[in-house]
Amino acid sequence: MSESAVSVYEAIRRRRDVRAEFSGEVVPDDVLMRILGAAHRAPSVGNTQPWDFVVVRKPETLGTFAAHVADARVNFAKSLPEDRRETFDPIKIEGITESGTGIVVTYDPSRGGPNILGRHTVDDTGLFSAVLAIQNLWLAAVAEDIGIGWVSFYDEAYLTELMNIPAPVRPIAWLCIGKVTEFQQVPDLERFGWKQRRPLADAVHFETY
Repeated sequence: MSESAVSVYEAIRRRRDVRAEFSGEVVPDDVLMRILGAAHRAPSVGNTQPWDFVVVRKPETLGTFAAHVADARVNFAKSLPEDRRETFDPIKIEGITESGTGIVVTYDPSRGGPNILGRHTVDDTGLFSAVLAIQNLWLAAVAEDIGIGWVSFYDEAYLTELMNIPAPVRPIAWLCIGKVTEFQQVPDLERFGWKQRRPLADAVHFETY
């Protein structure tokens, strides 16, 4: 890939949470490592780099997790009022098996020891650091024409056990990653009428909130 192939602004514009558009073609290892390399270059509080990346490709593991997510989806649908359930029904929430690869991003709050520069008064800066790695990963994937889908319909304790993650490390994201047939021009939740994007003018404040 050319270093100037996609500007950061273009990658941000094209970024979508991919679910239905995975082609089934697995990302080549060299491309996957470039994308993970971009994630690993994210800034982190105290230079702790509190993330790890578990790459999951075994079909049986993907299928097991997909079944767990399907159950969580049903439970969420049951909790909705009827009008919202009808809006939610056609929305696909994951592409776990279709993508062929999952990346479980973990956060280790103990990495760096007890005295972490920059986390003394705001402990969440450690978690924020891991999320910045996810953002780097996502934008690098878009630059490579690779899709990412963030799965959040799961029980954290279940995923911790499935991935054999030791305490106090937490799984903070399951990312589906794979080649795509297209990137949707409009995000799914807007296309299906679940939630529209706020205008920038509503989000910007000057001097005070």
